[in-house]
Amino acid sequence: MIFRFNIAFACAAGLIAAMIAAGSGTDAMAQAKDKGAPAPAAKGQTGAPPAQQPQQAVAIPSPWTKICNKDPQANKEVCLVAQDIRAETGQFLASVAVREVEGEPKKQFIIAVPPGMQLQPGMRVVIDKNEPLPARYSICFPNACYGDMDVDGKFVDVMKKGQALTVQAINQVGRTVNFTLVLKDFGKAYDGPAVDPKEIEAQQQKLREGMQKQADEVLKRLETQKK
Repeated sequence: MIFRFNIAFACAAGLIAAMIAAGSGTDAMAQAKDKGAPAPAAKGQTGAPPAQQPQQAVAIPSPWTKICNKDPQANKEVCLVAQDIRAETGQFLASVAVREVEGEPKKQFIIAVPPGMQLQPGMRVVIDKNEPLPARYSICFPNACYGDMDVDGKFVDVMKKGQALTVQAINQVGRTVNFTLVLKDFGKAYDGPAVDPKEIEAQQQKLREGMQKQADEVLKRLETQKK
């Protein structure tokens, strides 16, 4: 099966996008490439280096957001429950999403981190003090590198009961970079109804305005410090 996976959907301003039509993440990424996206980095190589590596940035989480779409081929509903985190300046830090297909026990956990990370040995996902779980990279674009891992209902239950989820990646100098997302309200979003697209757009606009205001304040503080 093939599904179309846009990397443009935002969970309140920028997360992992998704016009879903069934299948695996790797097939979806290939379709994105066919539509003119840059070629992925070769396996084992690093993605394109970002302007800055956000290692110590203050992480501002978006609300957990659930979106659903109908797979016309399989006649099944496909849903994503997603969150992203950004710096005070609005710079993207990381995002995660749980993807599931109606009636299928197998789920997919999708991750996005900034480019410039070492693709080997991949990423790790840690919920609170539980054992780290490995995740593999799928593809890198100039704005982010994407990875995924297969999960089940037990993983989702742990997320519902958890406080924090940390994505661990290795940067170009071999240091571990931690991206921590807040699990509060994940269960509410997961079990609740999907968000109307108009509401998502309103959330995006509101967050964009808030991020712009925060970015302006940060720049003003920096200019004051220089003086």
